[in-house]
Amino acid sequence: MRTLILLALAGLGAQLVDGSLGMAYGVTSTTLLLAMGTNPAAASATVHLAEIGTTLMSGASHWRFGNVDWKVVAKIGVPGAVGAFLGATVLSQLSTEVAEPVMSLILLGLGLYVMSRFTFRGLPKGQLGKPLRRRFLTPLGLVAGFLDATGGGGWGPVGTPALLASGRMEPRKVIGSIDTSEFLVAVAASLGFLLSLGSQGVDFVWVAAFLIGGLIAAPIAAWLVRLVPPRILGSAVGGVIIVTNVRTLLKSDWIGASGGLSTSLYVALYAVWAAAVAYSIRAHRQEKAAEPERAEAEPQPVSP
Repeated sequence: MRTLILLALAGLGAQLVDGSLGMAYGVTSTTLLLAMGTNPAAASATVHLAEIGTTLMSGASHWRFGNVDWKVVAKIGVPGAVGAFLGATVLSQLSTEVAEPVMSLILLGLGLYVMSRFTFRGLPKGQLGKPLRRRFLTPLGLVAGFLDATGGGGWGPVGTPALLASGRMEPRKVIGSIDTSEFLVAVAASLGFLLSLGSQGVDFVWVAAFLIGGLIAAPIAAWLVRLVPPRILGSAVGGVIIVTNVRTLLKSDWIGASGGLSTSLYVALYAVWAAAVAYSIRAHRQEKAAEPERAEAEPQPVSP
């Protein structure tokens, strides 16, 4: 019973973060299962089965609060489902020891870009509202879906920073659209695992525990992301991307950093992240305070 409560709380916390920042449910949940001794394929299968319910609830909640661009959901979700099915069926033969740090380097660069852009410039206006093309979303969905299934998480960490970096969508709509399209990815990955593994190694009671926690958190996260200003949300998401991928690189065979070095670097990263969010909050307050003055300075339309 203690294990089930722990899994439910983990599912609640992971979905709260995922629904608010567009990533981390799969990574958080899979990491916990691996630490408990579950093999990688079974851990990923367990998480994706739970995500069928949590992503459905999350997508409905984001839709209710106006956080979803359905054109983007269709263009990225369908290729994402194809990639996830392929990833699930080859997981037992595929080694991600080399691919994971390479992708982490790419994501780290995107994270640095996203955090610096939103922290110092706020929400970019020049590209905002312009449509995202299929030739960009299709390969993005394929890669993100494949990595999500093979790594137990990756749809949000790959898709969210790429869409944020485009500057064509508000952060809340990026997060809402990524979370909603993840339903297709979760269904496809689960089918792939069930066809290739059957139910071997999957504890459906654990699936239910993750699911219950995620269902409770999903509407709260969708409401929260609508309230947080885009500038602050962009800085927060960028920090999550940076810390997550630095952790992956430090633990990889490429670096194999010692505990002391890792701790020092984490302290520095968290300090920079906190400073970036604080700067964004201060800048947002200054912008809000200046809005009445700008409104008064603008010429008023003359009635005929």
